[in-house]
Amino acid sequence: MTRTRIPASAPGVESDVTRVAVSTVIFSLRRDAADCPRLVLPLVRRTRDPYDGLWALPGGWLDIAENLDDAASRTLAETTGLTPSYLEQLYAFGDVARSPTRVVSIVYWALLRADEVDAQVAAHASGGDAPENVAWFDVNDLPTLAFDHNQIVDYALWRLRNKAGYSRVAHGLMADTFTLAELREVYEAILGRRLDPANFRRQVENSGTLVRTDSFRTGNHRPARLYRPHRDVELADRGPLAATSSTHESSTT
Repeated sequence: MTRTRIPASAPGVESDVTRVAVSTVIFSLRRDAADCPRLVLPLVRRTRDPYDGLWALPGGWLDIAENLDDAASRTLAETTGLTPSYLEQLYAFGDVARSPTRVVSIVYWALLRADEVDAQVAAHASGGDAPENVAWFDVNDLPTLAFDHNQIVDYALWRLRNKAGYSRVAHGLMADTFTLAELREVYEAILGRRLDPANFRRQVENSGTLVRTDSFRTGNHRPARLYRPHRDVELADRGPLAATSSTHESSTT
């Protein structure tokens, strides 16, 4: 078999050796000053060329004996200390000029509940092994990222928004129990627009994806019933590949 190699003289490429990297766009939620949930993601500041000093998605190189899903989990943990509750392959990015050297990136997108972020960050901090150069950014206010990572984030956000329309993937960002108003706020954060409360309530109550509990959220307003995700309904249908790849979902879903 003849191996096809890209000439070192190809525009923007300094080597004819192709390497494979794995990166992950991991979404979570944080509440802003007005107590509204905002979709956020962690970035890692690069400390070497290319793009020294710029922010980038967490990731790393694929080991020759490593499955892709395992590599995504490992590189995410090594760079951010985070373990997602949901992980799915997004796309392969391989434009010749995306890096000074020839690099193909297998990109994943993931979800992590806000309370799990706090717990995992605290655990690493107490153990003295908190990752360095990591910061969280609002998806609507990202800086210029290294490589083609702005394009990658845009595509991951598009995928999340589309799946939120026909699956219960948004539940992967929810706590164990929540009110319908809290769930609607999360959908609004994902979709980037307001939703009619009455229509939203009717749709989700008829979806078969939620279970009513006997508990209520009390406070300054009228008590609101708490719901939990239906554990027998997957966050998103991954098709036949789900049987042959490792699916990362929280036990609470």
